[in-house]
Amino acid sequence: MLISVIITTYNSPDFLKKCLDSFLTQCDKNFEIIIADDGSTSSTKNIIESFKNSDLKIYHAWHEDKGFRAAKIRNEAVKLSSGEFLIFIDGDCIVFNDFVKNHRNISEKGFFSRGNRAKLSQKFSKIIIGTEDQNKISILKLVWLRLNSDINRLLPVLRFPHYPFKKLKKKKWEGAKTCNLGVWRSDFETVNGYDESYEGWGREDSDFVVRLINNNIYRKEAIFSTGLLHLNHEIISRENFSKNDKLLEDTIQNKKTYAKNGYIK
Repeated sequence: MLISVIITTYNSPDFLKKCLDSFLTQCDKNFEIIIADDGSTSSTKNIIESFKNSDLKIYHAWHEDKGFRAAKIRNEAVKLSSGEFLIFIDGDCIVFNDFVKNHRNISEKGFFSRGNRAKLSQKFSKIIIGTEDQNKISILKLVWLRLNSDINRLLPVLRFPHYPFKKLKKKKWEGAKTCNLGVWRSDFETVNGYDESYEGWGREDSDFVVRLINNNIYRKEAIFSTGLLHLNHEIISRENFSKNDKLLEDTIQNKKTYAKNGYIK
């Protein structure tokens, strides 16, 4: 099956380039990339254009910059996609060469897959953007990075494909984020995608996951399989978080299964 990787970005061309570079070396080649661009300037478009002659099948969804509207641009990106299975990540993340392969292997009907991440320090983020190939970082170097506080934890980058507790927390929505989330396209459509009422940082991904679980589409852990690296950057304004938190609470309390202001109007 074709897999569609949806990468959300906003005015971070250096990070996006490193993210896209990491998809050039994937073991599994049967995927496409759709950039969900939340209103970036032409510098981001130029980065995307620079990959048009590579082996990547890459498409660009863009809308006008009217503030943080990640929910809406992710929906628009899915409309450009053709894959049967969707993987959502952020443009400030870089993946290892088994990322697509392991998401494919862990995919299962009736479940979404929740991956995790290791956060890099600001100092090492600058180094990795300039010189490092994450696929060549040895275990010893990762340990050294941890000892020097240049990576916050090691577990996400380790690989234990036969981890036995993948369905232990199948009804837990907390901690499932769109920086590393796999979902069947049919399930995405069942819940009507992301709720575009969420504007400003936070909770749009939690709302999406809650509605999946309310539709009996459960969580399957992709930890120890699809862990990725998160580049350090300034924290986005969270001024709308309390509003979004109330929207999420309404979804939870009323056991919502469908977004009225979602993928299809």
